[in-house]
Amino acid sequence: MYVGFPDPRLKLKAALRPVDADLIAIGEQLRGAAAAADAYGLAGHHIGAIDPVIVVSLSAPEAVRDYRVFYNPVVVDSAEALDAGPEGSVAMPGVSIDVMRPRWAVVGFDDESGMAQTVRLEGWAARVALHEIDQMNGVFFLYHLSRMKRDMVIRRYQKIKA
Repeated sequence: MYVGFPDPRLKLKAALRPVDADLIAIGEQLRGAAAAADAYGLAGHHIGAIDPVIVVSLSAPEAVRDYRVFYNPVVVDSAEALDAGPEGSVAMPGVSIDVMRPRWAVVGFDDESGMAQTVRLEGWAARVALHEIDQMNGVFFLYHLSRMKRDMVIRRYQKIKA
């Protein structure tokens, strides 16, 4: 159901485009896939759609997911201060590792009607949105790690997968 690491589609960058019925349909499919996986967020890449759409739960990790769909999301601003926090991916099940991310971020996006919006996200919600925007831009979360850590995680995943 989900595109798995190291599928080359995970390295592709989605091109921004106007919100239309096709993009909205992908957003709804993505929301359903996130709910099915109980994921904190997903990018279109995870379901094989290299499109500029992500879904993010803005609630705390232990809370019920409250998915929001962001079309054409971009990072408008982010904190200089970074925090380490756990990240994983449906593309690499069973793997979690701390990644450094800004404490907060301002994300610009289009809503379902194509209207430009911005939202300031803090903590966990910022981490999830930044993770998914990276994926939408072809940057898998492991590429925020040193080569040594990344190789260690990949070896661990290969053992889990075997």
